[in-house]
This record gives sequence, structure tokens and C-alpha cells, in this order.
Amino acid sequence: MPDDETRTLSPKTSRPDPLPLAAPAGPAPWLLRLVMVGLVLAALNLRPAITSLGALLEEVRDGLGMSGSVAGVLTSVPPLCFALFGIMAPRLARRFGAGAVVCAGMVAIAAGLAIRPFIGGTAGFLAASALALMGIAVSNILMPVIVKRWFPDRVGTMTGLYSMALALGTALAAAITVPMTDALGGSWKAGLAIWAVLAAAAVLPWILLVRDRGNAPGQPSAHQQQNAPALRITRSRTGWALASFFGLQATAAYITMGWMPQIFRDAGVSAGTAGVLLAVTMAMGVPLAFVIPRVASRMRNQGPIAVFLGICGLIGYAGLYLAPADGAWVWALLLGIANCAFPLALTMIGMRSRTGAGVVRLSAFAQSTGYLISIPGPLLVGVLYQHSGGWGLPIGLMAALILPQMVAGVLAGRDRTIEDEC
Repeated sequence: MPDDETRTLSPKTSRPDPLPLAAPAGPAPWLLRLVMVGLVLAALNLRPAITSLGALLEEVRDGLGMSGSVAGVLTSVPPLCFALFGIMAPRLARRFGAGAVVCAGMVAIAAGLAIRPFIGGTAGFLAASALALMGIAVSNILMPVIVKRWFPDRVGTMTGLYSMALALGTALAAAITVPMTDALGGSWKAGLAIWAVLAAAAVLPWILLVRDRGNAPGQPSAHQQQNAPALRITRSRTGWALASFFGLQATAAYITMGWMPQIFRDAGVSAGTAGVLLAVTMAMGVPLAFVIPRVASRMRNQGPIAVFLGICGLIGYAGLYLAPADGAWVWALLLGIANCAFPLALTMIGMRSRTGAGVVRLSAFAQSTGYLISIPGPLLVGVLYQHSGGWGLPIGLMAALILPQMVAGVLAGRDRTIEDEC
């Protein structure tokens, strides 16, 4: 028997057989850490533009001379911008690269937040808010697909990480905007503008990723795209169910962020405490946004989670109607649990397609369509509040919308993919 060294020699050439080709190296560890830092910083900036305004909505209304109906329009601007600009995100990412798009998004957020309190007038305030929300919109869409691209073996963990950072940024803005405003001399303009600093910090890691083009995030190679069957998401019942679930949970979230502090203030709670209560609601998403994606990714059907979250929302709204001040902390906690339908929706987006290309298309469709669905909710709450003179009818509307949300969540949570239906 020849020894091992003799066996590896070719009988004619007496040269070793070529070694198998090494597997292509993955991204460098430092690059993955940079992407992780960029995701966390970007996620921290995806809601302060909204919840900081909710904490100071009464001061902004007085300062700009807004009626309740106009304030309702203001609270409807975020989902409108998310729907209009979010649909552009996949195309922009294909053309310029995901890093460049997210970097530009963070610049837009910083610029919008810095100028909107000082631009003067309601129209200018809305325009500057729209600039910041445009940056949020494209980043909203690209977060799941960037995770799919850079961390394909850790989708649940990374989705939980940036969802947790998003919830943390939301809660911080709600909790400390009023105290910071007081510390800055009581100017609501300074209290809103200070959040531009956090957005400016988020630009830095993405500057280093601007040149990273590669394939579009979450997309297969050009050859694979040419041979892949076209997906028509509008033919997918699961796609529509997921869009409806996303839209209804977004409706509840933006009503909560825009109006819940005012509900508590009208019940006799101080402005500072009302902001902290909103922060408690948002802070519930910090641990749950990490846990829910991990649990949901291990379940074949995510419908039971959607039902549980909806029940928490119904109890919370009932409490707001019956005893808004006496049980304020309990209702804030329950509504915080209900708002965790957002990370559940993001997780289901990643699970309802078998391919990266499908995730990109489903993310754009579900989020953009969902945000369109959510636009009337905050506006209706403002109109009902102004014309009814109280919160009974608005809270009834909020509770009623939870029921179709639960149904849509059950349908979207079924163990199937859009490829089975398109």
C-alpha cells in the first residue's frame, strides 16, 4: 500500500493533484461590524421625528396656530410619506447601492429635523417634516433587505436587533423631548431640532458604505434575475393580507404616537408625565422587538401572536376610555405590547418569500401599501376629536380597527410563501 504522500501524486507527472478551490471569503469581520453599527444608528433615527412631535404637539399647535383638523393632517403625514417615497427604495438601491441610499436618507432626516422648527408657518413645517420622513421611508424599506443580504444566517437575530434599536429611539424621543425642551429654555423649536444631532451621527458609518454596490440588497445575481419567474405580488392573497396587517398596525402606531400624550393631558396628566407614558408604550418594544422575531421565526404559523397582540390593544383602549388617568401606566404597557405588531410584520415579510428578490418586492409592496392604508386613521382621530369634543369616538375607532388587524394577522401568518400564489 502506498503511503499518503505517494497517493496524492499523479502517476504520469508525479505532481500533487490540485487542491480543491477554497470557498469564497465572506465579508471581513470589521465590515460586518460597521454594517451592524450603521443599522443600529439608522434604526435609532426612524421614529424620533414623529414621537418628539407627539410629545410637543400642543405647543406646536399653539405656536403655529393649527386647528385640531390640521394637527390630524400633520399626524397623517408620516404614513403618506412612507407610502410615496418607500416604493422608490428598491429602484434607488439597484441604481445607487443600498449604502448610498441609506446615507442620503440619514442626511435628509438630519436636515429636515434641523430646519422644520425654524422655517416658519405650517406649510414650511410640513415640507421640512416631509424631507425628514422621506429619509425615514427609504430606510424603512431597506432595513429588512440589508439584513437579508449581509446576515442571511442571522435574519431573526438582526431583525430583532434593529427593531429593538428602533423601539429604543422611539421611546427616548417620547421620554426626554419635554425635559430637554425645558432644559433648553422652554422653546419647543429647540426641543424638536435637537434630534437632528442623532441623525447626523448616523450618517458617519454609512459614508464608508456608499461605495458598496454589489447586487441590489437581497437580490440574486443578474443571471439569476433573468431566469427567475416574475412575481406579481398583487395576485398573492398572502401579500395582501400582510399589507393589510402592516397598514392596520401602522394606523394604531401613528395614532398612538401622535395622539396618546394628548389623551392623557386632557385627562389631567401633566405634559411631562404624558411624554413618559408614551415613552413607556414605546419602550415595551425594546425587549419585545428582540424576542418576537426570534419566537415568530421558530413558529410555522404566526397568527396566534397577532391575536395575542390585538387582545392587548383592545384591553388598553378600553382602559383609555373608562379610566385614562387612574390606570394610565397599565394602559401604556398594554398598548406598548400591542404596538409590537410592527416587528412581527417585519419578521413575516422575511418568512413569506423563499428568495431574496421576493423579500425585496414583498417588503416594498407590504410597507408602501400598508402605509397608504394607515393614512386616514390619524386624520379621522383629529376630526372626531375636534367635532365630538372628547375622546370617546376616537378611542372607539381605534378599538374597532384592532379587529380586522387580528384577522389580517392570522391570514398573513399562515405557513406559505408568495411564490406559491403568484
